[in-house]
Amino acid sequence: MNEALANLIAAAVAFVGTHFALSHPLRGTVVRTVGDKGFQAVYSLVALGTFAWMAMAFRAVPPDTAPLWDGTGHAIWGLATALMLLSSVLLTGSFFGNPALPDPRAAALAEKAPHGVFHVTRHPMMWAFALWSVAHVLVSPTPRVIVLALAMAVLALVGSHMQDRKKEAAMGAAWQGWEARTSFWPRLGGLAKAGALPWIGGIVLWLLGSWAHVWLAYVPAGLWRWIG
Repeated sequence: MNEALANLIAAAVAFVGTHFALSHPLRGTVVRTVGDKGFQAVYSLVALGTFAWMAMAFRAVPPDTAPLWDGTGHAIWGLATALMLLSSVLLTGSFFGNPALPDPRAAALAEKAPHGVFHVTRHPMMWAFALWSVAHVLVSPTPRVIVLALAMAVLALVGSHMQDRKKEAAMGAAWQGWEARTSFWPRLGGLAKAGALPWIGGIVLWLLGSWAHVWLAYVPAGLWRWIG
């Protein structure tokens, strides 16, 4: 393993590890020491610092180093494009009535029947990040992309599992009822019940994001790969 890849792995571990540590075992201690606003400041600074480290380490690893398979074919790009569309729909829908987000109405939202993308999963934002990770590994299975994508997927899926435990303790019966009415694992049949708004917003986000991809990553993505 070369030094650049080792640095990326260290940065990814730091990024994910500090998120988990500050969100769970260390949160109470830090809040008691510096208060709620101080905790938010510490959390934000650590998150930004470790993310910046990971981004710089990612750029330092050669982009074409030893891909595990050929990710340039139309079929694999078609699958990745479909996953990114689904990710965009879930991400957009996650902002509408999500009891997992910081909101004084969270308990009341959790007591409602599932709506929108919550027919698919109670963690649509986290699954959006996980699907993003899978899509990028499919088309670019290089060591640096695998490390970055794995970090994001672990943060999203392990983090959402830990969030369930934290919400159970904080919200009690309200969150337990929400868990009983929703699924951790995605149910794709729920997409038919998601409603128009997540789909419209998701398609717009998907089109804009894939259009911008060529300027941000120098690789045409989504429909632009075929019509650009």
